[in-house]
Amino acid sequence: MRLLYDQVDGIYGYRRMTMTINRYREVAGLPTYNEKRIYRLMRMYRIQSVIRRKRKGYKKSTPQHVAENLLNRDFKASKPNEKWCTDITEFKYGVGRKAYLSAIIDLHDGSIVGYKLGKSNNNRLVFDTIIPVIEQLPTGDFPMIHSDRGFQYTSKGFKRIVDGAKMTHSMSRVGRCLDNAPIENFWGTLKSEMYYLREFQSLEELRKAIDVYIYFYNHQRYQKRLNGLSPLEFRVQSA
Repeated sequence: MRLLYDQVDGIYGYRRMTMTINRYREVAGLPTYNEKRIYRLMRMYRIQSVIRRKRKGYKKSTPQHVAENLLNRDFKASKPNEKWCTDITEFKYGVGRKAYLSAIIDLHDGSIVGYKLGKSNNNRLVFDTIIPVIEQLPTGDFPMIHSDRGFQYTSKGFKRIVDGAKMTHSMSRVGRCLDNAPIENFWGTLKSEMYYLREFQSLEELRKAIDVYIYFYNHQRYQKRLNGLSPLEFRVQSA
């Protein structure tokens, strides 16, 4: 248990620790443990998950194009590529330097289907995130994509990309961050389980850490709501 805790930099609480340990025990043909036992053992050995920090807010912008809140906090999706949420978050590295991560999450399984890290919070960052994901869409898939009202998402360029892919655009209401809760929750998870645990001296160091974490999140971060599977395991099972 201590070895597993150290391997994941202390991000596991007792629920995810239980799921992961039981995966290993099932493969070995051993009986599984319940959450209460793992909880007691973690308390006994003083193993505790890291504590999350609050996300900082960002300044508002004047929209050029606005869409309705069609998603309306209905975060359930019956199949992959039915509903996506997207957003941008900020990181700091080195001495006063900033980087910005744009990502798209699929609401069916919570997998990150596309992301891009850049030095500038601009339209190009968002376009370079969504275009490769659209190009990989199976024929006949036209997701709804939900965003906030940041200037990138209200731009004519973003509208052209979405319209060209025959997708539907939904936008959060002004000042309602919970309208985009799935991607907001992912930012909190990524930062508490990776970013806040260390300091980054260069953009490349930050980029590599994000690549490693998102791979881990998609392939190895087992979730109770996904029946103990990782996002991509659940996605493949649903195909």
